[in-house]
Amino acid sequence: MKTAHDLLQRYKLRLRRRRYLLRAWRKRWQLCRNTDRTDKITPDTILCFSTVRNERHRLPFFLFHHRQLGVGHFLFVDNGSDDGTADYLSNQDDVSLWTTQHSYRLSRFGADWLAWLQIKYGHGKWCLTLDADEIFIYPYYKTRSLHALVSWLEAEEEVSFGALMLDMYPKGPIGASDVAPGADPFKALSWFDSGNYTIERQSKLHNLWIQGGVRSRCFFHHEPRKAPTLSKTPLVKWNRRFAYVSSTHSLLPRRLNEVYDTGGGEKISGILLHTKFLPSIVQKSAEDLDRKQHFENSHLYESYYKSLLDNPNLWCSESQKFTGWRQLEKSGLMSRGGWI
Repeated sequence: MKTAHDLLQRYKLRLRRRRYLLRAWRKRWQLCRNTDRTDKITPDTILCFSTVRNERHRLPFFLFHHRQLGVGHFLFVDNGSDDGTADYLSNQDDVSLWTTQHSYRLSRFGADWLAWLQIKYGHGKWCLTLDADEIFIYPYYKTRSLHALVSWLEAEEEVSFGALMLDMYPKGPIGASDVAPGADPFKALSWFDSGNYTIERQSKLHNLWIQGGVRSRCFFHHEPRKAPTLSKTPLVKWNRRFAYVSSTHSLLPRRLNEVYDTGGGEKISGILLHTKFLPSIVQKSAEDLDRKQHFENSHLYESYYKSLLDNPNLWCSESQKFTGWRQLEKSGLMSRGGWI
């Protein structure tokens, strides 16, 4: 039986979701259409949405990998790049591109811009929402396409799919790894932390709150509760009434956050291989400190970005070398659930 408190909380969350959708509608004028190929989108096209800034060196592999999975069209918002990102994207046949010079932070870190595109183009379609430094994988991803995955999810009456963001890093100083622009980042970023994670279920939004990994170990070991949140829900069969709350860490309606089994079993889940620690991170950290656009509580993360300027070595004797998704499943970081 629902209590008065439960009903009030549901009402507040409904108002919050409507506010996010209204923000998206208001922020639509901040987007300038650069290249529009959305006429190529068909009812069964799997879409990928992303906001980018100065990611020219990452995008070739990002696009290659997700095309291989089965993404049929990419919708990008470029936020003031000056490294050729916009020109590169505008020349890709499966990309539609919008540009803006407005504040990333004041757009809820790009969520308002993408929400408008998701309302307009994503309704009724399976949509991936990713950062350019996130590479999405799932069980059997090398032999089974995204279309196979979403077909199975639909048969299970699931409309959202969870993933853990797994920080990948090199052995040695992060600025010294040898990765050519556009190349496979995992030639260098081949190590990860496998065991130092904590998990909680948030009662308000029903989302999982997972912390740990190399950033917690190296940068937040004195205050682990302030380490970045690693749980995300990047793949959703979209409805124009949906809205992300904080990046892709949580959504409204909150039932979309229930990407886990409350009965003690396991649901299928994926991994976002996080390529943040490419050599360019040293220069980008200096830029992020100056712009203060990439984190909400700058006083908490300022020391983190300053630490990156010191070109640290994140590797330790407990680091694991990545060999494939089965290794991640064995480590308990992802699951194939009932998808056999």
